[in-house]
Amino acid sequence: MKQQHHSHQHPQHQGFWRMWGWPIVLGLLTIFGLVSALFSDGGLGDILAWITLGIPVIVCAWFGWRKSPAR
Repeated sequence: MKQQHHSHQHPQHQGFWRMWGWPIVLGLLTIFGLVSALFSDGGLGDILAWITLGIPVIVCAWFGWRKSPAR
């Protein structure tokens, strides 16, 4: 008997990624940047550390300084 694969995700699964997707990505970027800074000896490792640690800082600053919508 063939199993049918649905092209859409379950609502709970979709809600999880909608809420936690970007925080997980920013966390992974931060971890990668910290490990890169810890083990790099200059050059490309330092550049990767600056970029991967800078992106979460920029995102947090953007949303921190953005005017909140009126309720």
